[in-house]
Amino acid sequence: MYKEYNTNQLALPMDIQVLIPQQHLARLIDFAVDQMNPTIFTSLYPGGGRPPYHPKMMLKIILYAYSNRIYFSRQIAKQLTENIIFMWLSGEQQPDFSTINRFRSERMKDVIYETFFSIVDLLREEGYVKFEEYFLDGTKIEANANKYTFVWRKSTEKYDQMLDEKFKQLVFQIEQVTKEDEEAEKELDLVEKLEETPISSEKIAETVKKLEKRLEKDPKNKTIKKAKRQLEKDLLPRKQKYEKQKSTFEGRNSYSKTDTDATFMRMKDDHMKNGQLKPGYTVKSGPKINSLWDSVFISVLEIQNA
Repeated sequence: MYKEYNTNQLALPMDIQVLIPQQHLARLIDFAVDQMNPTIFTSLYPGGGRPPYHPKMMLKIILYAYSNRIYFSRQIAKQLTENIIFMWLSGEQQPDFSTINRFRSERMKDVIYETFFSIVDLLREEGYVKFEEYFLDGTKIEANANKYTFVWRKSTEKYDQMLDEKFKQLVFQIEQVTKEDEEAEKELDLVEKLEETPISSEKIAETVKKLEKRLEKDPKNKTIKKAKRQLEKDLLPRKQKYEKQKSTFEGRNSYSKTDTDATFMRMKDDHMKNGQLKPGYTVKSGPKINSLWDSVFISVLEIQNA
């Protein structure tokens, strides 16, 4: 009446590999990792102590876990005892959750990018992925940042240029005062050097030091004292602020003071048809190439942020 069923009877095949389809993702992961240069993992194990689990085996189970959206080390360890695919990839070895977590957060941290590009190159050479066309889409997400505290790049550049001009004028005044003193003129020599290098906070700080030396020889010179105070208390702090702002822009036109990752952009109109500038992020995504590509990319992010 029913097909024969007995869980206590020895059954064939004994080799679990034959139960895995030839086109299964696990076989691609197994092939890709086996083709990797073993020297990538050499620096991960200095030697001594008990023999560790093979790094290729550990990498295989992590990649396959990520491709199935399994990210927690305890869940991966559980799959090694229950899932036949994981059993095959691990050679029926069962590293515990702490071993898995240490491998991806400590061992792989320094070589994850090399591993990533190695697998991607292999996938491209074997024809599993192509880079001929890539479609990208994006959307705007409002940031939880103050709407009224923002920095604009054009304003920063404008004020920075004004500060540079003020610095040049101040240096010229200093030279006019000291031009009759040949020794001081050689020591300062500020005007000529202004044209050689761009004005930076380091250059202003260097000028302050030169003025300090000048004041040691002529401590009653009010013009030098005033210039030094203006450079030290006003121009130098502002220059440092503008330099920091420029480095924060990173090609953007603005950013929020309370969340420097947020950029001010025009969001969609609200229910009252009011469009306004708000701090936000631009999130972009591309098409899914294949599960192995995704799992490798996710592993880079997971290990990098571990």
